[in-house]
Amino acid sequence: MTPTVPRGWVRATAALALLALSACASVPPAGPGMSPARTAATPGDPWEGWNRKVYAFNDAIDTAILKPVAQTYEKVVPSLVRTGVSNLLGNVRDVWSAANQLLQGKVQYGFEMGMRVVANTFFGLGGLLDPATEMGLIKRPEDFGQTLGRWGLGAGPYLVLPMVGPSTLRDTAGFLLDRTVSPSSLPPTAGGQYSVLAVELVDTRTKLLPAGKLLDQVALDKYSFLRDAYLAQRRDAVYDGAPPQEAFDEDPGDGPAKPSAAAASAAASAAK
Repeated sequence: MTPTVPRGWVRATAALALLALSACASVPPAGPGMSPARTAATPGDPWEGWNRKVYAFNDAIDTAILKPVAQTYEKVVPSLVRTGVSNLLGNVRDVWSAANQLLQGKVQYGFEMGMRVVANTFFGLGGLLDPATEMGLIKRPEDFGQTLGRWGLGAGPYLVLPMVGPSTLRDTAGFLLDRTVSPSSLPPTAGGQYSVLAVELVDTRTKLLPAGKLLDQVALDKYSFLRDAYLAQRRDAVYDGAPPQEAFDEDPGDGPAKPSAAAASAAASAAK
């Protein structure tokens, strides 16, 4: 059976992305509480005015719902159970990572990721445990946005998606395909799919609680910090940590300066 993602999720995401593209054809003028400097076009972020509004909306949802739920999940659910849930979800994602490694021509890494899935599925109780790491099979996550970048497609303008977060035009296209093969696509019923999606969200947000604390401490302007960290992290991800000079020169989506290494790593994780 071909995996399917909840149709409403795909339609909503696509509609929101199209809405962002149409509404951001030009940068809106400065509004109350927003300085002209923040609405001026930033390299790689021509739609900053719109993006900041979407960021504020996402941040409000996170503060009111996602963060409290994640904090409760961390306090109530034993660490061993949380680790098992993360392993299980990660084992499903590793299948898509293996496919993307192969699509990028990285046959060895694709084979190793495939072996991770086999080892964790058959020797790790379906993925609840992670014996593959102990066997030396390193986890190398890949998504279709990275594959498109590896194929030579530029990142394009920075874009903050409602309920999703930092992205670019290239990563938005990749995200739509990634979701069709995510863990939430596996259950045969819509109810099951939404249940797994909820678990994915809580698991991811719980992992990002430490990064959120660091972001609060180091960033005066969280929006700019997350944007710069996200673009730098995605550039490094496309080129496996060794981007060529032309990646800086030719890709306007990678324009903003890179923050300090430790802060960028944490903030980029929080952005996803």
